[in-house]
Amino acid sequence: MSRFTSSRFARPLARTLLASAMAAVLGAGALSAQAETRVTYKSASAGTAYYQMGVELAEAIRQGTDGEMTLTLEESQGSVQNVMEVMARQGNYVFTTPPGLVDSALAGEGPFAERQSPRFQEIRGLFPIPAITMHFVVADDAGVLALEDLEGKHILIGRGSFGAREAERYLELFDLADKVEVADAEIGSGPDALKNGQIDAFVTASSFPTPNVIETAASMPVSLVSLTEAQIEQTGAAHQTIPGGTYDGIEADVETTSLPVIAYTTTGMDDDTAYTLTKTFWERREAMAEASPWWGGITHDMIGNVAGTLHPGAVRYYDEAGIEIPDALR
Repeated sequence: MSRFTSSRFARPLARTLLASAMAAVLGAGALSAQAETRVTYKSASAGTAYYQMGVELAEAIRQGTDGEMTLTLEESQGSVQNVMEVMARQGNYVFTTPPGLVDSALAGEGPFAERQSPRFQEIRGLFPIPAITMHFVVADDAGVLALEDLEGKHILIGRGSFGAREAERYLELFDLADKVEVADAEIGSGPDALKNGQIDAFVTASSFPTPNVIETAASMPVSLVSLTEAQIEQTGAAHQTIPGGTYDGIEADVETTSLPVIAYTTTGMDDDTAYTLTKTFWERREAMAEASPWWGGITHDMIGNVAGTLHPGAVRYYDEAGIEIPDALR
């Protein structure tokens, strides 16, 4: 065969091989994209602790599944919006909210009274995330104080937030409303006002350890108010222990209250995805806690705070792991 003839056939053959190789690469990419499970995660607005938790959780899920599952974060204006979007969302939608709002949605009450939807009945629980914990921070070097020690103090509780409403309720509940002076200012100014001696105490509600308390405790002696078992029961709120050593100068455990927060999805998520998401969360929880201590406060007991029922995929994991869950959640 002549060199001319050989070259003539070689070029089409090369093009064919190249096309085949490209098809193989594209096919592999399509299979990879098909294998990857994408989950939308809606929690809070950017810059908040709960948005940061979403960033950390997304990375933990990516690492724990070797990239086979990805969480895409979406900003939110709050828990009510998160629940409301159940009406329109399809597929793998995960959102965070206090369980009380799920109870309200299921019953068509509160913020959902005017916008009821049968889709709310499809909400299913997955796992707990760090709770919103009450902190009564006082300029004092005792470490731990009793609620009664707030008498005569000038206290900043803020306005409009869960923490402000809860603090106001506690002052009324324990007959302290007329025995303290409440500062008229936003809670964000609390740490600086305490350092400058403008107030004696401030109240903040966040997952612990919360940055504004860390900062304050690192720059001046502070104490936290610890409630008695009877006082916690009287509030009707969930009991929360802030372990000693969480903040500088506070070596004893602090008993306080919290508002549980749960990661939910809907029946639109298939069982395998819910199983993998729940399993990976618990398996990566300790690693997350090493980087961000607020994950360390999560225990299996907190599963009992779920409103409604758990997703069947999550139940499968809990049963497989030997984690006890209330029958009512199945």
